[in-house]
Amino acid sequence: MGLGQSSKAPVTDDSDEVNFDHFQILRAIGKGSFGKVCIVQKKDTKKMYAMKYMNKLKCVERNEVRNVFKELQIMQNLEHPFLVNFWYSFQDEEDMFMVVDLLLGGDLRYHLQQNVHFSESTIRLYICELSLALGYLRSKRIIHRDIKPDNILLDEHGHVHLTDFNIAAIVKEDLRATSIAGTKPYMAPELFQPFEGSHPGYSFSVDWWSLGITAYELLRGQRPYVMRSSTPANEILQTFHKVHPSYPAAWSLEIKSLLRKLLCIDAQKRISCLAELQDLDYVSNVNWDAVLSKQLPPGFIPNKRRLNCDPTFELEEMILESKPLHKKKKRLARKSRDQGSDGSPQNGQLQQRLDTVQRDFIVFNREKSRKARGDSESSDHSMTEKNKAIEDGQNNNVEPAAYISG
Repeated sequence: MGLGQSSKAPVTDDSDEVNFDHFQILRAIGKGSFGKVCIVQKKDTKKMYAMKYMNKLKCVERNEVRNVFKELQIMQNLEHPFLVNFWYSFQDEEDMFMVVDLLLGGDLRYHLQQNVHFSESTIRLYICELSLALGYLRSKRIIHRDIKPDNILLDEHGHVHLTDFNIAAIVKEDLRATSIAGTKPYMAPELFQPFEGSHPGYSFSVDWWSLGITAYELLRGQRPYVMRSSTPANEILQTFHKVHPSYPAAWSLEIKSLLRKLLCIDAQKRISCLAELQDLDYVSNVNWDAVLSKQLPPGFIPNKRRLNCDPTFELEEMILESKPLHKKKKRLARKSRDQGSDGSPQNGQLQQRLDTVQRDFIVFNREKSRKARGDSESSDHSMTEKNKAIEDGQNNNVEPAAYISG
């Protein structure tokens, strides 16, 4: 897919914003409701990333712009070992782009479809790693609201990383949300209750229910409750009260106990925070520092000799896509030449909405923000040392050697 693009590193300086031309497009690896994903390489650093791109016109027509902006807003403030971390965002006249960590181990849905059997010990480590991610999100007052195998990616060593924040909620001081969002088979019972009158809403416990459903599905190859996206809410509520999940005899008592605590219909009695999970005997011998630093080896390691995704994504991009990414540069140049520098005019209200997207889009560069933060911390450290020297009665007219830059 890199056809038509130079792999030569562009000449840039620190003031340049990262844009589409700074990346070599390698191949398509996925698509979702909000756009498509491809593997890219940043030309100057040679680092590999995943790049999600979303067509502006489609997002406007489907009223998805708000969710895209919300995901950008949330992700720029997050960084954690078990999240898919966000690096850059930029736009051109056609698309909005998000560049994130590249995880080549595939998502857990793909591995379920490949009939991978996950052992109890592997699932236990997944639960520990994801619970650390959920504990971090809680500290940021974020409810993910869409935890499922499709949104959990593996790195090359088999560690899990949570992705897809486009329906996440940032909660206020009361730490509760009221809007309904999620994927029905993974949504907690309280999300199906009628939200009438003074309904208290829901909180972080919905993510722990979804974690329980996901863990059960990974262990058994099927979910504990049978429901579809088209199943009405009242039927789903009845299912929760009538159907009791079955736990195979071969499973250990400890994993059954943990899943029952995660799949507790009463949100007040459900495990719903990291501390409650860490109190369980089942994880009493877990070295949580080792989990956080990824020192505990997962039981399942993805195949490194293959790309762990559906190969049809690449074929679709090359053959069926009307505006393939690898031909963008030539397409935009031709459009500008044919229509003048004003670009393609849209009619009325649609053009206004596209103009609003162009104006309000959040440009982000984690490299630059890290550098700025590092410079600021270095400056603060220098000032602290200088103040210390003053307090210590040292000669303040002579700059100490430590401050002389090379």
